[in-house]
Amino acid sequence: MLLNREEYIEQAYFFRTLRERMQQDMSTQDLLASIRREILTTTMLPYALDFMAGELRLTGGFATAMARLPHYFTPFQTYVISEAERAEGRFDFRIALEILQREVEYLAAGATPQGLFFYQFETLCRNRLGYDRGLEAVAKDPMYDEAWREWILTVRRQIGLVDFADMIYVRSELYKKTRKKTDKPVLFGEKEGRIALANRRKDPLYLFSALQRQLGYPTVPRPQPEDTQRYLLPALQRRIERLETRLALLEEEMRGGINLSRFYAGKENHPPS
Repeated sequence: MLLNREEYIEQAYFFRTLRERMQQDMSTQDLLASIRREILTTTMLPYALDFMAGELRLTGGFATAMARLPHYFTPFQTYVISEAERAEGRFDFRIALEILQREVEYLAAGATPQGLFFYQFETLCRNRLGYDRGLEAVAKDPMYDEAWREWILTVRRQIGLVDFADMIYVRSELYKKTRKKTDKPVLFGEKEGRIALANRRKDPLYLFSALQRQLGYPTVPRPQPEDTQRYLLPALQRRIERLETRLALLEEEMRGGINLSRFYAGKENHPPS
């Protein structure tokens, strides 16, 4: 079932705060306990966090707890977290939390089935999370009625065989106006149909970008290039710099001698006798 706006706001706070505080020198269990004290007790989230903390002690992860709370966390949320927790995967857990944060922020602001579907599908596409299990989880979202679920499962079967923009266009109001009739329920508006028609035979990421520009649909967070320099301890970095200086001096000596004059800047060009 869909939750009320208060629940989505608290979920967004939880996902954002957990992601931001993961850099602190605290265990995940302590982080959960700390954040739980900040969550509104008028929502169901504190009880969900208690259950997640217990499951974390048993399994070391969140996904199994979320799967056992299907009335509160959607199958898509559970799937995203389970992919981030895979030991052999490369999907960053912090990106997963940001994805869920933006999703529930959109739900709190008043989501539409069209905008939510494009956000979830782009998440699968951009992070290579797999269309088979991913779209199966999307289809179970309480936002979608039976017509939507049937279409999403059709996309699951046909993705890679049929152009994605075509699948959007033929279920749009624009297609209905052009062809005068259609035997399938219309799921997308005329604007979505026009944007899909303009992006046929193109990378789906162009379609998502156009929808976000034109219709204000939410954007999927993108992984940032990792700054490897932050892993170097300052003392180790200074030691490496000194080694590089010594190597440069050795190379200079092998080429014919070291020019000592540069070490006497502001003085005469030769050392005092």
